[in-house]
Amino acid sequence: MPRHIRKGDMVIVTSGNDRGATGEVLRVLVDADRVVVQGVNVRAKHLKPTQANPQGGIVRREMPIHISNVSPVVDGKPTRVKWVTKPDGSKVRLSVRTGRELHTLHGPRKGS
Repeated sequence: MPRHIRKGDMVIVTSGNDRGATGEVLRVLVDADRVVVQGVNVRAKHLKPTQANPQGGIVRREMPIHISNVSPVVDGKPTRVKWVTKPDGSKVRLSVRTGRELHTLHGPRKGS
């Protein structure tokens, strides 16, 4: 199934504790249907001392949230995404709200 979110997209959180927060997608975890968004769902992770990090400590890091809880943001507002194949064979992601192109999935296809 196609994903409406890709790495590098600016997204807005539509539900959960961080609702309304915006940030860039750092990773997309395809198997778990989750995304990691910069500055969203920040948790404290306790690290045990190791040889590499003998001090140990507490590290704050972004944890994944479900992909259904985020939407691409266009002009400060969330939008849905549609996929359109152009007449030259290129496939693009479009914003439903504005019709603006979000990302080109692949370029023109060569005719046979």
